[in-house]
Amino acid sequence: MSNLLREKSWIKEVRNSLNIVTPTTELQKWNKNSIYRVPACIKDLNSKAYKPQLVSFGPFHHGEHQLMSMEEHKHRALLHFLKRTKQPVEHFVAAVEEVVVELQESYQNLDERWIKDRDGFVQLMIVDGCFMLEVMCKSTNISFHFETTGHRSSADDYVYNDPIFSAHGMLYTVPYIKRDMLMIENQLPLLVLERLIATAGVKKTDENINRLVLKFLSPNPNLVARPFVGLSLHPLDLFRKTLLLGPQDNLPDYKPDPNSSEIIRSATELYEAGIRFKHSRTTSLHDIHFKHGVLRLPVIVVDDLTEYMFLNLMAFERLHVGAGNDVTSYVFFMDNIIDSAKDVSLLTTKGIIQNAMGSDKAVAKLFNTLSKDVVLEPQSNLDKVQRMVNVYCQKPWNMWRANLLHTYFRSPWAFLSLAAAIFLIVMTVMQTVFTVLPYYQGSSSASASPAAPSPK
Repeated sequence: MSNLLREKSWIKEVRNSLNIVTPTTELQKWNKNSIYRVPACIKDLNSKAYKPQLVSFGPFHHGEHQLMSMEEHKHRALLHFLKRTKQPVEHFVAAVEEVVVELQESYQNLDERWIKDRDGFVQLMIVDGCFMLEVMCKSTNISFHFETTGHRSSADDYVYNDPIFSAHGMLYTVPYIKRDMLMIENQLPLLVLERLIATAGVKKTDENINRLVLKFLSPNPNLVARPFVGLSLHPLDLFRKTLLLGPQDNLPDYKPDPNSSEIIRSATELYEAGIRFKHSRTTSLHDIHFKHGVLRLPVIVVDDLTEYMFLNLMAFERLHVGAGNDVTSYVFFMDNIIDSAKDVSLLTTKGIIQNAMGSDKAVAKLFNTLSKDVVLEPQSNLDKVQRMVNVYCQKPWNMWRANLLHTYFRSPWAFLSLAAAIFLIVMTVMQTVFTVLPYYQGSSSASASPAAPSPK
C-alpha cells in the first residue's frame, strides 16, 4: 500500500512539474550559475588541484577542518575594515541582502542549509569579502578613497608581527591565499566586493575592483594598466580574461587534404623540419601566429602554481557554458608540441618558456598530464594554425632547406667546411675547363681549311 501511495505521489509531482520545464525558465536557471563543484570525472585526475589548502571563500569549503584556523583572521580583518570605513555593519548587511538571491544562485547546487539560513549566508559573504579585500589591499598597497569620510584607506593599521598582514605574512602566507583564490570551487562573486566598497563610499567600483584583483593575481603590470570594462563573475573569471586580453586573428576556414598527415609533431621535429620559433609580442594566449615558417608563441612562466591555475581555468571553461575554450585549446596545443625534455629545452632557449621548476622533464610531464581527457571545439584558431604548420612541414623544399641549414649552418666550423668544399669543387671545375678549352680551340683551328683562290 505504501508503495502504491508513493508511486501516485511521484506521478502527481511529475505532472505538476511539467509546466516548469520551459526554455525560458531553464535558460534563466543555467545563466545564473558561475561557481561550480568539479565533477568526479575531472577531479579524480588531480583532486588536490581543486581543493583549497589554507583559506575558504564562499560556502563550498566553509567549515572544513584544515581551513578553520583562518576563520579567526577573517573576523579580525572584518573589524579592521569596519573601523577604517567608519560605517556600521548594518549598512553592509543591508547592501548584501539586496543581492542575496543573486549571490546564492551564483553557486551551482548550493547546499540547502545556505538557502534556508539566509542570514548566515549574508554573514559568510561579508566576512569572506572583507578578508579578501584586506589581503589584496595590503599586498598591492592599493588604497581606496572613501567619498563619505573624505580619506583614503590603505590597510596599514595592522601590527608588525601580524601572522597574515605583516611583511612576514605577505611573504610566506599570502602566496597560498593567492593560489586558493584561483580554485573554481573557492570563488567569491565580485558582486560582493562591489557591494562592500560601494557601501563604504568608493566611486567607480567596477574599475577599482578589476584593478585590485588583477594587480594581486597577475604578475604582469601591463595587464593591470589595460582598461577592463564591466564587473566579472569572480576572480578566476577576471584572471582568465586577462590571459586572453588582445586581438585574435580570424583565420580563413581550412579544408584539410585527405591525403595529408594530421599527425602533430613535437617542437624538436618541427624545428628539424624548418619551423623557427619566436616569442610573441604580447603575453596573450591568443597571440599565436604562423607565417613564413615562423611560429610565434606567447611567453609563459612555468612554476609550482601553473598546474593549479590551468586545471581550474580549464574546469571553468568546461563547466560554464559560453565561457569559451581558449585556455583549453592553448594547453592542448602546448601538449602537442611538447613530448619530452628536449622540446622544453628548445622552447626555453627561444625565450618562450621561462622554467621556474628547474627540470625540463618536469615541465614536459606537466603539459602532458594537463590535457588528459580534454575535448576541443572543432575548427578553432589554434587548430587552423596547427594545420598550417603541418602543410608547411610536408613541402619537400622546406624539408631540404631545413636539412641544409641544420647540417651545414649549425656551427661556424660546419659552414666553413661547406664553403671550403664548394670552393674546391668550383676550382676543380674551373681547372678542368681551362685545361680542356685550349684543346678544343686547337682542334677547331686545325679542322678549318684555307679558302680556295678565286679564278681570274
